[in-house]
Amino acid sequence: MTKAFRAYAPASAANLSVGFDLLGVALKPINGAPLGDFVTVRPSAAAGCHVSCSGRFAHKLPADPKKNIVYEAYLLYKKALTELGQGMLNLELELEKNLPVCSGLGSSAASVVAAVCALDAIHGNALGEEGRVKLMGQLEGRISGSIHYDNVAPCYFGGLQLIIGENGIISQSLNVFKDWYWVSCFPGIKVSTSAARAILPAQYRRQDVIAYARRLAAFVHACHCGNERLAASCMQDVIAEPYRAQLIPGFDLAREYGAALRAVATGISGSGSSIFSVFTDKAAAEDMKEWLERNFIANEDGFCHICAVDEEGARVEQIEV
Repeated sequence: MTKAFRAYAPASAANLSVGFDLLGVALKPINGAPLGDFVTVRPSAAAGCHVSCSGRFAHKLPADPKKNIVYEAYLLYKKALTELGQGMLNLELELEKNLPVCSGLGSSAASVVAAVCALDAIHGNALGEEGRVKLMGQLEGRISGSIHYDNVAPCYFGGLQLIIGENGIISQSLNVFKDWYWVSCFPGIKVSTSAARAILPAQYRRQDVIAYARRLAAFVHACHCGNERLAASCMQDVIAEPYRAQLIPGFDLAREYGAALRAVATGISGSGSSIFSVFTDKAAAEDMKEWLERNFIANEDGFCHICAVDEEGARVEQIEV
């Protein structure tokens, strides 16, 4: 029987204020709705690979399918298979694009992760986990300019990931606080990763570097010990937010409203434009969501969800052809 596969990769929020380039968390709406990208792969009678797109944000992608990151995933996967001495199937790839590009929700990572998972599934998991993750990092690097795993790792592995990058270890899972409600809001405007990086200073003051290291170490310790209060107190950003806040209209007001509702923390999701606000009280999270929908979302592309941590990460299912 001919096999086809459908892979899902969830949205993620990187940095989390305290962990610039070193922390990322996978998110799922508590109402059960998907918040991520799907990639379906089927064998094809035609030579090569045919890419098609659907989903809410498909119209935001390049018109030329060969400029789509999913097609790049196919090419890089084919190269990896060739190096293993294996052949590539002729394929149809469909990307269901549900995450907006340049949103701070790990949009490119979700497409990359879902594509690589689907491609490897239909080839009998030829690359294995280590090979898949390495390929995902290479693809994400083509988009952002350098390899970053702060979206790829949580998107693939799920949960809250600390990026290690030492001794062959890409990332490690941290314990999560299960009673935290993550209000994730995309205002509908784009902030490119390159612009968000360009606005950062080339050098930092010594006291800011020390504060960053101290808080990140304390946050990791707090997750390990289950000290929610300590973790919350550490979620402050001295590296990116002071500079990137100006790129996101209404962010300062949103943070003030979150503080008035006793948010655990409010910060910029990745490089923006999305933001996150964490609560231990569901009613407060719902209040924040309603306020953001009225006051922060700028157009019809925007959306807001109350989320929990997606501890499963990417998943693949076999489907009927």
